[in-house]
Amino acid sequence: MPADLAVIGLGPLGLPLAQAAVAAGIPTVGYRTGPEAGSLSPAELRRMHSEGFRLADGPAELGRVRTAVICAPTPRAADGGLDLTQVETAARTLAARLRPHTTVILESPVLPGTTEDVLRPLLEEGSGLRAGRDFHLAHSPTRVDPGNRAFTPANTPKVIGGLTPACTESAAAFYGRITDKVVRARGLREAEAVQLLETTYRHVNIALVNEMAVLCHDLGVDLWDVIRCAESKPFGFQAFRPGPGVGGHTVPQDLVGQPGRGLRMVELARQVNDQMPRYVVQRAATLLNEHGKSARGARVLLLGVTYKPDLADQQGTPAHEIAVRLMSLGAAVSYHDPHIPAWTVLDRPIPRVDSLYEAAADADLTILLQPHRTYDLQGLSVKAQLLLDTRGATPTGAAHRL
Repeated sequence: MPADLAVIGLGPLGLPLAQAAVAAGIPTVGYRTGPEAGSLSPAELRRMHSEGFRLADGPAELGRVRTAVICAPTPRAADGGLDLTQVETAARTLAARLRPHTTVILESPVLPGTTEDVLRPLLEEGSGLRAGRDFHLAHSPTRVDPGNRAFTPANTPKVIGGLTPACTESAAAFYGRITDKVVRARGLREAEAVQLLETTYRHVNIALVNEMAVLCHDLGVDLWDVIRCAESKPFGFQAFRPGPGVGGHTVPQDLVGQPGRGLRMVELARQVNDQMPRYVVQRAATLLNEHGKSARGARVLLLGVTYKPDLADQQGTPAHEIAVRLMSLGAAVSYHDPHIPAWTVLDRPIPRVDSLYEAAADADLTILLQPHRTYDLQGLSVKAQLLLDTRGATPTGAAHRL
């Protein structure tokens, strides 16, 4: 059966879209833009293939679909902006096969203006077609929350913004087959700015609560109890919780390279969140010192080195910097993570422990970075000599909390 949809980019953004599409009965073909690791389990991937998903035999298949969605990653570049290399490569590949009346949608996280100023020229030059006249062009900000089973593409509203009203309606018709609700933005830039606002909102609020964590520790205040009480307010407050840092695939942008258009709150939030791995290591060294031990030569066990619990995704994980800083102090670092069979830091393999609770009992300090479901945190708190919980997941009084 010929595919109706091409998902270009099969990482954490593209695979969930392809999964939702085949579940809705849409014949879907996937096209890789580079080495990509998604968040779906082997069982979920097998189910997708049984429902009609398949990998493209080559780029020629991109010219046989009615809808093409670009979900290529846009990691942070060296200058702090977004690296659009894979998006541009995907656009050129698609453009060479683009047919009239195709709907092209960009889901990759980008700054406002990218779809029209970067993607559109590449598609038009490579195809000889004109966006808005010969093919439809739209943007839809990604709203994937890996591992969250409560919110799926089917019950998460989808924002759509097109180059023209007809482009918007064409994209809305496609997403209407997948999701319960489609929200129409005024245009491309408004849809792109939705991602900017949503991501900034998350990072700014995490930065606020991370600063509260440091302040409350200095004041001898139980931040976790403060949050528990504050979230009882039925209006004007949403609870965020601190942690050792912020990872993920959509990073906040301060409009690098666009003078006078920066978001100062984004830069400040980034500074606060980027300091958290250093703060975790400072707390670790202090705890060891309080128990008569030095960081140099200490055996430190890191639990959960992914950026999010119960996933194998390490994009932006603070565990990497924490390990680097601990090793620079002379600590002997090991780790345990049921989702990561091997872990390398600074080109050095980090020893992986097999018996978690024996290793915690042997380690001078155990640091919980991600509370994976498989961890018995009560049992862990009993076994560990010294336990630093950066997520507030252990029972009250069972560990030292961030």
